[in-house]
Amino acid sequence: MHEKERHRIIISAVQDRPVVTVGDLCTLTGVSEATIRRDISTLHMKQKVRRIRGGAEAITPPQFAGLAGRPFVVNETMNIAAKQAIARAAVEMCSEGDSIIINGGTTTFQMVHPLANRRMQVFTNSFPIAEHLLKHSKNTIMLSGGAIYREQNIILSPFDNDVTRNFYAKRMFMGAQGLGPIGLMEADPLLIQAEQKLIGQADELIVLVDSSKFAQRSSLVLCQLDRITTVITDEGIPDKAAAMLEAADVNLIVAQSGSVQENEVAS
Repeated sequence: MHEKERHRIIISAVQDRPVVTVGDLCTLTGVSEATIRRDISTLHMKQKVRRIRGGAEAITPPQFAGLAGRPFVVNETMNIAAKQAIARAAVEMCSEGDSIIINGGTTTFQMVHPLANRRMQVFTNSFPIAEHLLKHSKNTIMLSGGAIYREQNIILSPFDNDVTRNFYAKRMFMGAQGLGPIGLMEADPLLIQAEQKLIGQADELIVLVDSSKFAQRSSLVLCQLDRITTVITDEGIPDKAAAMLEAADVNLIVAQSGSVQENEVAS
């Protein structure tokens, strides 16, 4: 990742959260602590962020805390060929008239293009997904209610009495921060809370993750493997990960993207 791109991510992160640690920024950018410390020092000198012990903070603190994880605009350019192939395979599971839930994310966003020729009931918490389908398809779109998180382009609510409880879906399609033996992992408690409500409204849970996600870990577990019906990934999936899913009786679909050489880590 180039210096200019790292600086953009650091500035975005400190605007989204009161304090961001060096470790957080290493996860977001995929570079070493030494590199991040140099970046923080450079931005501090330019008065773009304020350097603090162990991390950085905004010059003007945000009014409310955002979500952990990379911004949507950063993730959407990573592993794009794999994400597109995964999304195509996901849409092939859908039939005309189905009711589905599509959780916000850069891999699930790629579903909007093959969905353009469908007529389905789509519930989503993603502004980009809803906007694209409204403009370029005849699907019926429902949005969840709650606060708008600009960096991730999603709508989340901590309350139980939102519209989520009134929508039933045959399948829910979602991405994740990571996927391992302990289950599906996410980076933020509010994401966990909102996504668990959505999962409860669908019969089947379809997880869309590029192969890099099998090496990713987080401290927060969204659900165990036995709740997942199907995992769709690319041909870069490690043999160990495929065996893990088979042992958990999770259906595995490998989408052929020709992107096994990509080595960027997405979120």
